Amino acid sequence: MPPRDSPRILGVGGSPRRGGNTDLLLDRILEGAASAGAEVESVHLRDYTIEACTGCERCRKDLTCTRFFDGMHLLYPKLEGAQGLVIGSPTYNYNVTSMTKSFIDRLYPYYTFTGERPGGGYSSRLAGAGRAALVFSVCEQTDISEMGFTLEALSMPLEALGYEVAERFPVTGIFERGAVRRHEEIMDAAYEAGRRFARQIMAR
Repeated sequence: MPPRDSPRILGVGGSPRRGGNTDLLLDRILEGAASAGAEVESVHLRDYTIEACTGCERCRKDLTCTRFFDGMHLLYPKLEGAQGLVIGSPTYNYNVTSMTKSFIDRLYPYYTFTGERPGGGYSSRLAGAGRAALVFSVCEQTDISEMGFTLEALSMPLEALGYEVAERFPVTGIFERGAVRRHEEIMDAAYEAGRRFARQIMAR
């Protein structure tokens, strides 16, 4: 078991394909983090019902989503209780999967708006706690430009929410279910990325 004061890292998988390359990489990254002493947990968004944000803005007053009561209300406490976040999505049409986008959009309740709209300032209730993230994606094409906006779509919202994105981990040229398992160098790199990530959090 990890030490009682070990950092908690939540892994979030955004692939609809069970047992696929995103799942395998997430597991491997978290294995590396656990080997460095972190307490890790993984969730897969396909196992939760997450409605798309409607922009109703109720959360600006209620400080949580009151438009829906769904899987996000199970994930909010996990997110709040973790100092580290590992989140990955396969590349779908140059971007994250729709379930990953819904998850990110439903983090909107963590913003606190400080001015009139449009153009008012904002802050995040997740900021200031030393939170960090590692983001990754898997792409069928070998040219990394074909990954499109995926890593940015994962990174930029988290940075706005107060996370330091410690590492972006792209994997290209992989498609067949579980094919990444045959690439020892990628699996080893994922393990080391997780180990490095946990150590960075512990050094804060």
